Amino acid sequence: MAALSLSLALPSGSALAAPPDAQSILAASDAVRNPDFPFGLTTTLIEYRNGKQTDSSTLAVYSKADTQNGQFRNLIRFVAPARDANKLMLKNGNDLWFYDPANKASIRISPQQRLLGQAANGDVVTVNLAKDYQASLLAEEETQDGERQTKQSYKLALAAITPDVTYHHIELWIDRSNNHPIKARYYTESARLLKTAYFRHYQKQLGQERPTETVIIDGLDPQWVTVLRLSDYAKREVPDAWLQRDYLSRFKPD
Repeated sequence: MAALSLSLALPSGSALAAPPDAQSILAASDAVRNPDFPFGLTTTLIEYRNGKQTDSSTLAVYSKADTQNGQFRNLIRFVAPARDANKLMLKNGNDLWFYDPANKASIRISPQQRLLGQAANGDVVTVNLAKDYQASLLAEEETQDGERQTKQSYKLALAAITPDVTYHHIELWIDRSNNHPIKARYYTESARLLKTAYFRHYQKQLGQERPTETVIIDGLDPQWVTVLRLSDYAKREVPDAWLQRDYLSRFKPD
C-alpha cells in the first residue's frame, strides 16, 4: 500500500513536462531571421509564371529595431529595374510610406499591397512576428521543408494583435531542433489562403544560420511563384534620421 501511495504521489516524467510556450518559440524563430542590431542587406525578388521568369526587382534594405517596442523600422531603396531606381519605402511603427523622387511626394501605402508577384510590401520589410501576433501551439508534427526534407516541427497559429499587419492570421511551422522557420501559410480575415512560403537555403550570416531564400506560392495558382533572395548582409549604422518621413527627400545612399 505504501508503494502504491508513493507512486500516486509522484507524477511521471511526461506529466511533469510543461508544454512548449508558443510565444517563446515564435520569438526564437524571429531571432533566427533577424539580427538584434542595425543591419543592411540586399533583397532580390524574381517572379515566375509557369516556370518562366516574368519580372525581377532588387532592393537595398536598412533595418533597425525600435528601442521602445522591439519592432523593426525599415528604409528600403529600390535599386533595379532602372525605372524604379532610388524610389524609397519607409516603415516606421505601423506606418508604411512610399516616396518617388520624380515628383518628390510621399504617400501612405498598405503592407498588403503587392510589390512584385506574390511578394507584398510587408514581405520585404524586417519584422518581429512576436510583436504583432499572438501565437498558439496547434501541433507537434512532421512536415516537409523547402528542400523536401522531413523535419520535426512545431505548428503555430498566429493571430494578429495589431491592425496594420500584412496578414490577418498565419500558420507557421518551426523546426523543433533549432527554431528555424520552415514554412508558412498566410490567410485573409475570411480564411482564404493567400500564399504558402518556404524558408530555405540557410547560411551563416551575421553570426547566425538564417534563411537566405523564401519561395512564395500563390494560394490559387501554384504555377505563380515569387522567390525572395537575401544577400549582402552587413552590420551597419542606420541613422534615426533615415527613418523619418520628412527625411526621405534628402536621403542619399552611402
